[in-house]
Amino acid sequence: MRASAFVYPWDVVGDPDVAVRIADLGVRQVTLASAYHSTRALTPRHPGHRIVTAEHASVLYPVDEDRWAGRALRPYAAGAWAPTADPYGEAAHALTEAGLDVHSWVVLAHNSRLGAEHPDTSVVNAYSDRYPWAPCIAQPAVRAYLVALAAEAAVRPGARGTELESCGWYGLAHLHAHDKIGGVGLGDAAQYLMSLCFCPACRSGYAELGLNADELSATVRRALDPVWSAGSLEAGWPAVEKLIGADLAATTLEWRTRTARTLQESAVGAVRAAAPPGFQVLLHADPTAYHCGANVGVDPEHIMRVADGVVVPCAAGPHLIAPFAEHRAGGGVLAANLTVVSGMGGSPASLAADVERAAGLGATELRLYHAGLASDADLRLVREALGV
Repeated sequence: MRASAFVYPWDVVGDPDVAVRIADLGVRQVTLASAYHSTRALTPRHPGHRIVTAEHASVLYPVDEDRWAGRALRPYAAGAWAPTADPYGEAAHALTEAGLDVHSWVVLAHNSRLGAEHPDTSVVNAYSDRYPWAPCIAQPAVRAYLVALAAEAAVRPGARGTELESCGWYGLAHLHAHDKIGGVGLGDAAQYLMSLCFCPACRSGYAELGLNADELSATVRRALDPVWSAGSLEAGWPAVEKLIGADLAATTLEWRTRTARTLQESAVGAVRAAAPPGFQVLLHADPTAYHCGANVGVDPEHIMRVADGVVVPCAAGPHLIAPFAEHRAGGGVLAANLTVVSGMGGSPASLAADVERAAGLGATELRLYHAGLASDADLRLVREALGV
């Protein structure tokens, strides 16, 4: 089974040994970040540093100024954490020289700096709280920005494909600095209600479908009142229907699904228009349509027609592969994304068994998160599992 390892450019630039070290894992490909959100990352083997703090979302290559001229929303350049002016390009060259195929890794609708500097672009919940990390994908200016970013960040020199992360709705869930929102347990039903957007664009969208946005937000707040008192870990779409009623639930999902689908179609289309023949376009995706986040909720049948395949989170098991496999009649990549960093909850010791289970449910490829973050001991287990 073809395997790819996730890598950051700062894992590679300045380390003359890392490209060969990754190739020796037994992978044939790397998924290399070209546009990424803010993060604090460990680099346990780099000869020049151990911690990289990327203070805001940025692109890791020089932007095309002509593409972005006159636009209010545009990518941010990397700060001092970027080792060179074009860390993506330098890393891609080194990895290619080591015999690895390079695919770009593009994070789209997840950008806290964008929300801080352009607050009107953010998702607004039923309590009028803004989520600066979550650009609202219903807004025309945001959509135009994301589509242009997808095309530029995906189609980098030498890249043979791309993986688009956060190409859809982002919501409440977020690995925020010094997070303090876990005091009340929320299941995915309450998470959905807390992720509904009430910005002007979404209010207009609800109105088009016959909903009064003020009445909807009031209903959401009433439904959540008991949650704030006692918490609720209810999950599944029936739990959402129980909270706000089946008709309201269905209409909100119709708006969100339509909005996400058209964004995904536009982003994939823009990438393909900019890319050479044979360029592969995958989405990080979850088969539960109302879920949001890095692995956006999708309709498996629809997304398997739009993209060349999906990267599916399998850290909690490979069961999310199966709904996509049902719609792979015409081919397409089903990549099982497995965490191999023990300190982040991964299980490299069970990788061989996890791959076998994923393949049994229809997985055709493997993604390993994350070659730059894993310890030497974790990487040894990866090599063993991949038969190296």
